[in-house]
Amino acid sequence: MSTQPSRRSFLHGSAALLAASSLADVAAARTRAGREDVLRIALVGCGGRGTGAAIQALSTAGPVHLVAMADAFRDRIDSSLAEIVAAHPERVDVPESRRFVGFDAYRSAIDLDVDVVVLTTPPGFRPLHFEYAVQKRRHVFMEKPVAVDAPGVRQVLEAARAARELRLKIGVGLQRHHDPAYQETIAHLHDGAIGRVLLYRCYWNSSGVWTRAREAGWNEMTYQMRNWYYFNWLCGDHIVEQHIHNLDVCNWIQGATPVRAQGQGGRAVRTGPDSGEIYDHHAVEYTYADGTRMLSQCRHIPGCWESVSEHAHGTLGTCEVSAARIESEGGWSWRHRGDPVDPYQIEHDRLFAAIRADQPHDEAEVGAQATMTAILGRMATYSGRVVTWDEALASNLRLAPTRYAFDADPPTRPDEHGRYPVAVPGVSVAL
Repeated sequence: MSTQPSRRSFLHGSAALLAASSLADVAAARTRAGREDVLRIALVGCGGRGTGAAIQALSTAGPVHLVAMADAFRDRIDSSLAEIVAAHPERVDVPESRRFVGFDAYRSAIDLDVDVVVLTTPPGFRPLHFEYAVQKRRHVFMEKPVAVDAPGVRQVLEAARAARELRLKIGVGLQRHHDPAYQETIAHLHDGAIGRVLLYRCYWNSSGVWTRAREAGWNEMTYQMRNWYYFNWLCGDHIVEQHIHNLDVCNWIQGATPVRAQGQGGRAVRTGPDSGEIYDHHAVEYTYADGTRMLSQCRHIPGCWESVSEHAHGTLGTCEVSAARIESEGGWSWRHRGDPVDPYQIEHDRLFAAIRADQPHDEAEVGAQATMTAILGRMATYSGRVVTWDEALASNLRLAPTRYAFDADPPTRPDEHGRYPVAVPGVSVAL
């Protein structure tokens, strides 16, 4: 355990380079795309988010072409390609020979002569795919979260360090960082608009997401891949996959990550065989080094109070961050008045502009910090104990299967009644 990174080393980035990324390779990794050159994109992960990200990438300024697609399932490629072609027919060139299917499909797509890789598979695959893209010296846009466990976060950090040495541009799908309303609001908070922040509250309380019924002919691996949201090795639980956005905003305001967390959670209504192994609610109290608290809730239960928001309470006032509104005790109030924008598009615009201009663009470490904050919260709710940042980051609990294949066993299997094991606070090992 003493060889694992501390919180301090995490915040300053991993010190290790990938073996494949020597200084002699730096020149080869620098972008060869000038302002008028075509940027060639490979899409890895062709679900709804991947389709949207590809359309946004193809909507950026300058010539850009989608030339390869990869997914575990062929039907996902077909439906995604049809939607992308409808949006940008002149910017899509993906013949049958560049449509790759299966667990190793990402390698075939990244190995091609491409400039940018868009990684939008379930997050359990993100560390593996990101590391390979960096080894192949590709610029990357990857969706959040960037991992589902601490070993995956450490893997991303090492790849991120190599990417910096190679001057690769890395974008992460925490789009609030590119929203002018959030940017202006948080700038006011950093300037002291509500004094010293004493408490954060953040929420992702909603009715939940989709499920897909088990079909004839599906084995267990296929079923879990089709229902990836409900299995931790693929999703990390909704506190990691969804609530990461709100946790990230609070870290952004604080300028730090928490030092410890404690909380509780469980399954109140989502308890059937189609609910996998994840909780339907989490409530976590995070503590930062200066004593500031962050109270976090995420819930997937229909018919309850819904909110996706962040709030800050300070010595001189309060801020509803997600609404871009500040109220001070002295009667001063402010709210953002700008026109609405699409931060999903802006994050791609800025990434592709940085690639063309060979300007720094590195969001990997922020993505890793936000991801690890969410994982820390899951560890606290699953175990029922106080968990420190350092012990969470040092955890060697790896959620991935021993082998990625459709004839392999996933890490979690159902019992004779079709129900999956669920973490029990006070009993389960979550670190």
